[in-house]
Amino acid sequence: MRFVDEYRDPRAARSILDRIVELAGDDHFKFMEVCGGHTHTIYRHGIEHVLPEGVELVHGPGCPVCVIPMGRIDDAIAVAETPGVVFTSFGDMLRVPGGHGSLMDAKARGADVRFVYSPLDALRIASETPEQVVFFAVGFETTAPSTAVTLLRARDLGLTNFSVFCNHVTIVPPIKAILESPDLRLDGFLGPGHVSTVVGNRPYRFVPEQYGKPLVTTGFEPLDILHGIMMLLRQIREGRCEVENQYTRVVRDEGNPRALAVLAEVFELRPHFEWRGLGFISQSALKLRPEFAAFDAELRYSVPGVRVADPKACQCGEVLKGVIKPWECKVFGTACTPETPIGTCMVSSEGACAAYYNFGRLHREAAVTLGRRG
Repeated sequence: MRFVDEYRDPRAARSILDRIVELAGDDHFKFMEVCGGHTHTIYRHGIEHVLPEGVELVHGPGCPVCVIPMGRIDDAIAVAETPGVVFTSFGDMLRVPGGHGSLMDAKARGADVRFVYSPLDALRIASETPEQVVFFAVGFETTAPSTAVTLLRARDLGLTNFSVFCNHVTIVPPIKAILESPDLRLDGFLGPGHVSTVVGNRPYRFVPEQYGKPLVTTGFEPLDILHGIMMLLRQIREGRCEVENQYTRVVRDEGNPRALAVLAEVFELRPHFEWRGLGFISQSALKLRPEFAAFDAELRYSVPGVRVADPKACQCGEVLKGVIKPWECKVFGTACTPETPIGTCMVSSEGACAAYYNFGRLHREAAVTLGRRG
């Protein structure tokens, strides 16, 4: 299959691994994969277990479900439990725990909460019912254009029973927050692939220019990840520090101009937004422009807007910052599992805890065996 099989070739993987071993030498390097999709690939294919001991991967705040704080979940529940509201959401958000349970719990209490595949599905529901329909908009710049297009269509249709509870976030501010974190030393980044299809590579230039760290925008297949790591090591060994693009088959330096234009038309930056594990980060999220205030669920409905602290046993914040690995959390795999999640990292398929729980232990032995054979 084009763009799949050729990026999962074991012989090519061993060749790249040999080069990684050569470039790494006896030194230690710590690279952060920003995107949750990268984390999923790394665990599913056992990549971190075939790398040399001197190359360590840590996980960043690139899972859009994982970074939503508990207070925003409580706000969503408050909207969902408003009489006459049909609350729509992507499936992985339904099980994210807040201070008062999850949206699934709200549904069990009688709220009309429905799973949709896209905001256009929510718009269709609004066109077919007189009830108020709210869409729970979540994600980085990857999914924000689809929300923006949906709002433009809602305006054109003149729908008055559709609104959006906007929780879209942006990728650059959390990377800055990570770089300025005093408890984490990094040697480089595997830059996010999906977000970069929209924003391009140019926004990341501050990473090498201001912080002296290389960044390689990387795809999502096993050979993409290995190639991205090799490119980072090669930059360091050659004394270079820049933004490189491994994902050239999809990502362009300028991004997607049409998607960026529709984002600018519908959204503006919030003054500040709370991130799980990172606290409040200025201008790190999107809100609807005043022209679209009629579609803003935060203005239409009463929400608590209360900051809720994570459970003391949950260490999602440390996982999202790359300070600890999922299995180092005190409740990982015991009290906290995909069936009974305590934190967001165990809910989403892109969450580091869920990815390792589902794939890490299963693939550890096979991956180590592959590395020995290579």
